[in-house]
Amino acid sequence: MKNKWIQDILEAVVAMVLVFLLTISNVLSPLDYILKDAFYQVPRGINNDIKIIGIDERTLEELGPINTWSRQTYADLIEILNSNEEAKPAVIGLDILFSGHVDEEGDLAFAKAVEESGNVIAVSQFIYSERGIRNQDGMVDYPIEEILYPYDELRENVTLGYSNVAQDSDGTVRRMIPYQEFNGETQKMFSRAIYEMYCENQGIEINEITVDKYNRAIINYSGRPGNYECISMIDVLEGKIDPRAFQGSIVMVGAYATGMQDDFNVPNGGSKRMYGVEIHANVVQSCMQNSFAVNANPYLVGAILGLICGCLHLLFKRSKIWLGLIVLLVAVAGEIAAGAALNNHGYTMSLIYFPLVAVISYVYSLALGYLLERRKRKKVLNAFKKYVAPEIVEEISKKGDFQIKLGGENRDIAVLFVDIRGFTTMSEVLTPEQVVEILNQYLNLTTNAIFKNKGTLDKFVGDATMAVFNSPFDLEDYEFKAVCAAMDIVEGGIALEDKLMKEYGRTVGFGVGVNCGPAVVGNVGCEFRMDFTAIGDTVNTAARLEANAKKGQVLISDAIYERVKDRVEVEEVGAIPLKGKSNGVFVYSVTKVKRDA
Repeated sequence: MKNKWIQDILEAVVAMVLVFLLTISNVLSPLDYILKDAFYQVPRGINNDIKIIGIDERTLEELGPINTWSRQTYADLIEILNSNEEAKPAVIGLDILFSGHVDEEGDLAFAKAVEESGNVIAVSQFIYSERGIRNQDGMVDYPIEEILYPYDELRENVTLGYSNVAQDSDGTVRRMIPYQEFNGETQKMFSRAIYEMYCENQGIEINEITVDKYNRAIINYSGRPGNYECISMIDVLEGKIDPRAFQGSIVMVGAYATGMQDDFNVPNGGSKRMYGVEIHANVVQSCMQNSFAVNANPYLVGAILGLICGCLHLLFKRSKIWLGLIVLLVAVAGEIAAGAALNNHGYTMSLIYFPLVAVISYVYSLALGYLLERRKRKKVLNAFKKYVAPEIVEEISKKGDFQIKLGGENRDIAVLFVDIRGFTTMSEVLTPEQVVEILNQYLNLTTNAIFKNKGTLDKFVGDATMAVFNSPFDLEDYEFKAVCAAMDIVEGGIALEDKLMKEYGRTVGFGVGVNCGPAVVGNVGCEFRMDFTAIGDTVNTAARLEANAKKGQVLISDAIYERVKDRVEVEEVGAIPLKGKSNGVFVYSVTKVKRDA
């Protein structure tokens, strides 16, 4: 009985530690985003004092493409909105970058209208470096290189705020950066500048924003896409809207047509995207209500939730099945309610790890988890011997200290792609038997190089090979091992070229691409046919690098270079465009690896 209690307490400690480590590392951040979006980003009701004048399809049909407009159009709009001094808007925000001159008369008229109105804010825009810099927490930052300002006459007479919005790793806009420093000056976000001018004009005290150490705050969206009142700009210009409708309001003018490419994924949008001007409207309302949030201390949250989960595990081991299930459901519901309440008071916490570990603990306490886990381990070991370095499988099998997750998990991995250069031409002149023999020699070379460096052979696709490092099991220094494997393949290819020239009078070479970063790894497929693989942008980028590699060349991304730069010698290739990516990737060609270092 005593040993049983000791075992239960040890298991409870494991559950506590697991919740704590998962919470502070946030390894399943994409799934956590989904859960927090569902419970935190609920409609709060929009402020009717915030109105949008949209440059929509009707406006573009009447006035033509926006880049052909005279700026007299904007001057007319401002004069209409401010035509009644007693009923003018509190602030007019123009989410349009007026860079360069269009026509002198219209430009000057617009600048004069802005100067006389005194309630207009326009946008500037940051241009970020294409090369990221990894900060002390391992996150990649992209420094500001320059700011795009409006043309000089307008810049002298208007308040400015930068229009850039911050996107998370999944491309969703959840955060805002109210202020940024550039060249010794503090730049305000467009929506923050609108809010501060509104407060000054209305005599309201300005709410300060609590930000995290990266100067970010989480936006609690008040409305979904399309919730804010939007009036077509052409209706205002043609006098169909009484200007008194905008009295004392915050009026924001911006793109409201998909062709203008100013729409983004937002946490409460579902399949719909939100226009940039709507995002700024939500930020303005959050400023007015002071409803931003920052991440709560993950160590404190992890410790509290871990302690609760440990107590639950002890209860599960001693309670009946039905009672344990009720307690589990109540505990999960309580955590979600506590998270929502905390978010309303300016702090947000991860929601996924406590219920995840609690469910695992419950299943394990029924004695089914152990049997299922043992069966899974046996099957996985037998399967992975075919595409994981045998010594890794044998070592893990002896220790029994691994855990395989069904489905997918988010891991940071290195991905290697290698392909034969000249294989198609060679296969046209050789017999099928010769082609297969050459292909087998090539696959033997690549497989040995991958296994030598503890990698996982993911798949063969024709004459191409894909390998991953740090999946499915943790691998120390996996980024450098991936680069070493790539160089082993290229160096081994030199000897293979000489051999093939002597035997067949033909040679082949290899092009290799290596990248690292987050990816989803796991079993994909159906019940009767599964494949353990990795998917995501990290994998796609590695494949694109391989496609751009010349014969005998190893191309690596800037992401992996930053991790191994002290142990490799490279030549800068520069930023190259990659198919399927809007921004280029800075690429290096590896010339030597320093294994002793």
